[in-house]
Amino acid sequence: MKRILVTGSAGFIGFHLSLLLLKKGFSVIGIDNMNSYYDHKLKEEREALLKEYPNYKSYHFGLEDFSSLEKVFSEEKVDICVNLAAQAGVRYSIRNPDAYIESNIIGFYHILECCRHFPVEQLIYASSSSVYGANEKVPYCVEDKCDAPVSLYAATKKSNELFAYAYSKLYQIPARGVRFFTVYGEWGRPDMAYYSFSKKILTGEPITLFNNGKMERDFTYVGDVVEGLFRMIETPVIPKEDGSLHAVYNLGNSNPVPLLTFVHTLEEVLDKKAKITFAPMQKGDVVRTYADLKDTIRDFHFEPSTPLKEGLEKFVKWYRIWREKHEI
Repeated sequence: MKRILVTGSAGFIGFHLSLLLLKKGFSVIGIDNMNSYYDHKLKEEREALLKEYPNYKSYHFGLEDFSSLEKVFSEEKVDICVNLAAQAGVRYSIRNPDAYIESNIIGFYHILECCRHFPVEQLIYASSSSVYGANEKVPYCVEDKCDAPVSLYAATKKSNELFAYAYSKLYQIPARGVRFFTVYGEWGRPDMAYYSFSKKILTGEPITLFNNGKMERDFTYVGDVVEGLFRMIETPVIPKEDGSLHAVYNLGNSNPVPLLTFVHTLEEVLDKKAKITFAPMQKGDVVRTYADLKDTIRDFHFEPSTPLKEGLEKFVKWYRIWREKHEI
């Protein structure tokens, strides 16, 4: 069975992907720096679940530590690398830019260097819908021009795509970039809107809707996301007509939801009304996201299908248990 390296394995998407791979019998080598960007207990408990599987092995360091990363590639004989480790968050990138340069730029460069010197069957890496910036053309297509990012986070993710293309071309590394669209679900990140909104609605605190609530997001359930990633892992990279071994794909629900509709759905699932405060647009934010999936459907015969209410019900069921357990 193939040996899959998953960076960010104790993170939100990395945890769900690692768990899916372990259940299917793959050997998973996980790397996570276990940082304190959000509640450390989340990462610890995610990893505790992964460690229940004998085919899971974990390492704790950041990708900026090249010697440790090189040692893992050398000793673990990695077949496929899935790089999901990154400093996340659009707004946090305005407050702490150094973290994004270290993890998303230097760390990703180290991943590419290791894939160069310890060849893998393919590299799959996380990009983001944020690379589209304030693009007014919808739905967002991978062929769209993406050279006007509105946040440092978006700029680092676009840089990853350019770095990967160059390394793939120079060193024949089969590589796929995946632009995720507003991923949500159980075991999620507390800084995401659906998580923080749920907490505040249940405690009676007001939630803030920016741009006076006139926003749309292509909410994508995490179970769909990891199924899409698994299809990519299972599908060998086929060279394009020009010989290129690099491609970028959207992975979103392709069904943008108005923010107020999202809030009303969450109210229904929580069975409690929200107190809403409206505010102007924030720096680094965009009005809408909307994924064009034609390439993803063509190459992997897959598109996300979980309705928003169903996905939120799964999240809220988990969140109520988590909240009671940790008395939050």
